[in-house]
Amino acid sequence: MTNPPPRMAVVAAESEAAQLALEELRDLYPCVPPERAEIIIPLGGDGFMLESLHRFLSKGVRIFGMHRGSVGFLMNPYRADGLFERLAAAQPVVLHPLEMNAVCEQGAKCRALAFNEVSLLRESRQAAKFQVSVDGVVRIDELMADGILVATPVGSTAYNLSAHGPIIPLGAGVLALTPISAFRPRRWRGALLPHHAKVRIDALETDKRPVSAVADFTEARDVVSVDIHENRHIAMTLLFDREFNLEERVLKEQFAS
Repeated sequence: MTNPPPRMAVVAAESEAAQLALEELRDLYPCVPPERAEIIIPLGGDGFMLESLHRFLSKGVRIFGMHRGSVGFLMNPYRADGLFERLAAAQPVVLHPLEMNAVCEQGAKCRALAFNEVSLLRESRQAAKFQVSVDGVVRIDELMADGILVATPVGSTAYNLSAHGPIIPLGAGVLALTPISAFRPRRWRGALLPHHAKVRIDALETDKRPVSAVADFTEARDVVSVDIHENRHIAMTLLFDREFNLEERVLKEQFAS
């Protein structure tokens, strides 16, 4: 006796390619509303995948994305046929997000989660100044830069890579702490931290060097301090085709020319 197929919901980005794929899959397969689904199929690019991870965070469902957007690092190739078989054979990857707790100049607080990175960025023409602490120890008294970010292994191939940070294998158990266009200290290129590290970044001279903090796509303006740590109590499971698994793609990125 074979197991029944999982209850599946398909959601799509607004692009024409994603909407056409949505219609095709709904014609081929029985679909349920997202609130009743065991597996969610996002159609789009990596941006839409991040939106879906946040949207369905509280539901504990598995996510099998298919690429119908621009960047598709977190997505599987789009194919309409054999979807149930692909889901049955897919490999799971469990993601734990970063948690950002920011305090703004007027005392307002902002808590947000990030599966890619938490970044602090200058708001004005002047470079920002930061003090960087790890596990309660000040490691950099004064960093002058356009910004600084903390990235997960999945996020290490995104903004972190553009800022010349290291690519991190999924099972490495580390986070990347990467400066963005650092001016001083000139030779500091960042650090690799254990995944349980607690990072605190204080913005200095905020009266003339205002700073914003962004967790994936949640932004807090005019921050004075940001605490960042990995939240192991929250998990999302992504599913990948075995021949297209995420760990192999992260490894291949390290040898890309």
